Amino acid sequence: MELVVLFVLLFGAIALGFPVAIALAGSSAVFILITGQVPEMVVAHRMINGVDSFPLLAVPFFILAGNLMNTAGITERIFEFAKALVGWMRGGLGHVNVGASVIFAGMSGAAVADAGGLGAIEIKAMRDAGYDPGFSVGVTAASSTIGPIIPPSLPMVIYGVVAGASIGQLFAAGFIPGLVMAIALMIMVAYFSRVRGYPRDQSFSIVRLGKTFRSAFLSLLTPVIIVGGILTGAFTPTEAAIAACVWALVLGLFVYRTLSWRRFLRVSYDTIETTAVVLFIVAAASIFAWILTSNRVPEHFAALLLSASDNPIVILILINLILLIVGCFMETVAAITILVPVLLPIAINVGVDPVHFGVIMVLNLMIGLLTPPIGMVLYVLSRVSNVPFERCVTATAPFLIPLGIVLILVTFVPAITMWLPTLIYR
Repeated sequence: MELVVLFVLLFGAIALGFPVAIALAGSSAVFILITGQVPEMVVAHRMINGVDSFPLLAVPFFILAGNLMNTAGITERIFEFAKALVGWMRGGLGHVNVGASVIFAGMSGAAVADAGGLGAIEIKAMRDAGYDPGFSVGVTAASSTIGPIIPPSLPMVIYGVVAGASIGQLFAAGFIPGLVMAIALMIMVAYFSRVRGYPRDQSFSIVRLGKTFRSAFLSLLTPVIIVGGILTGAFTPTEAAIAACVWALVLGLFVYRTLSWRRFLRVSYDTIETTAVVLFIVAAASIFAWILTSNRVPEHFAALLLSASDNPIVILILINLILLIVGCFMETVAAITILVPVLLPIAINVGVDPVHFGVIMVLNLMIGLLTPPIGMVLYVLSRVSNVPFERCVTATAPFLIPLGIVLILVTFVPAITMWLPTLIYR
């Protein structure tokens, strides 16, 4: 009964419009005051312990790296290269949208950074070329979910910290699923382009491709430095995030000379603000998750779920449904911090590797970013495109089909996820 009060307080606070972090910390504090199970100071101690983790240092540096790339003009060079590479296909800018997101995914690790930075460039280019605004927003929203799957990935870092899993293996595990997502989305773009009669935006030119490649070459080295450094063992994920920031600064300040110190200060302020929000959510979710664990909620929930069926396929379907529903209502970082202690033991019980489960969880929650009522990516794109939120929802809905197919493949064909980390680490 006491736990019912906890969840009523949480969802009541969210329904009233309180920020997720305030709702989590506030409901936890009230629960502890009401029950008197532990001293009130436990709230502060558990929240501090929740962010007292060395791997979490990667979070602000990856956020800073993504902000620097958006501000220093690196994303524009990537977009022009992707345009020369696949822009000759029917519905070329739609394919460019997906291709650029794949490249940018190897730099930022966040869907919102992709949508807010690269997405603004992509939508403007597609509008100027005569594409339907809804289609432009839909493909941009869907392709932005690739960012947290292909390494580096902020949600994977959070998952690795909470689950005690290798962040390097998680990064390796997301690489092939991210490419499969890109292929699935490009097939969907090709279908829409044929049905709606979208033209080829430009003819293929090896000269243009070479020119844009030379222009973007140093920018394209960013994912090589980050991912290659992690996979070869030269960097830890945290060190790779720092290296990405240094490289972005070198490009912006000294090579391209597009980043002034005034812009750098503004980027730093934005990074501090975003980092504070993310880590506050992690801290607040940590105390909430601790309450659930101390009251044996994971054990009771596991028993309930396993009593419904002991078939691994059925259990994985139920877990995916839970994650999809939670993703519609809860911010990604909070969902990971709260649900990992509850769902990971169940997944392990039915034979799912923790690294494999990490990719399943993050992919589910990324799809949640495209669904109301939270739909953070949709809110960002609605703002940068001036397309009403409701239209963003309907325009993005068809792209949930290829993402759903990829989710099924990732869930039930473990080799897609586990082949690369097994090859590299095991």
